[in-house]
Amino acid sequence: MGFAISAATNTEASRVIDVVSEAFLDDPTWSWAFPDPAARRSWWTLCIQEALRYPWTFKTEGYETVSVWIPPDGTELSYEAELGVPDRLVDLVGSRAAEVGELLDRFGRAHPRHEPHYYLSLLGTKNEHRGQGLGIALLQENLTRIDVEHMPAYLESSNPNNNHRYESVGFAAVTAFQAPGNGPTVTGMWRNRR
Repeated sequence: MGFAISAATNTEASRVIDVVSEAFLDDPTWSWAFPDPAARRSWWTLCIQEALRYPWTFKTEGYETVSVWIPPDGTELSYEAELGVPDRLVDLVGSRAAEVGELLDRFGRAHPRHEPHYYLSLLGTKNEHRGQGLGIALLQENLTRIDVEHMPAYLESSNPNNNHRYESVGFAAVTAFQAPGNGPTVTGMWRNRR
């Protein structure tokens, strides 16, 4: 691939958060949920710090692109963090907390639970490195690791413009849902074990 990939550590959380915050700045679903970029960054901070409980967050050497995975036996948020979500949403979006909470519930209800799998929570590339194939290259490397374990994988595409990219590495749409009030559509995509 021409660049080194390694697992990110807790000390690198802020660098990973920087990449994700930039990559999702104009994302239709997450911009709908958290219109204020600072609130969105706060949400990514929670998600990424929680994901770093596992050795499945990856980055390229220069933080051009990052991927955040939850392993089959993991949870996106710890029990304690999950309990704090309602109050956090009030802090981040005020009167829209129930609406954004409903969106998060829709993510949870759509997520397949029929067999253990790796869950791609986030994949992002810094703006100046977009269009070079780095994100898909990182994803392919991650999928190679998952294939060694003969495990399936799941993701949600929060931007329909990315669906074909995920299809190119073996994911297929299995579900879709909308944010409340005819908001943006999210596509759940599954990749069978190899």
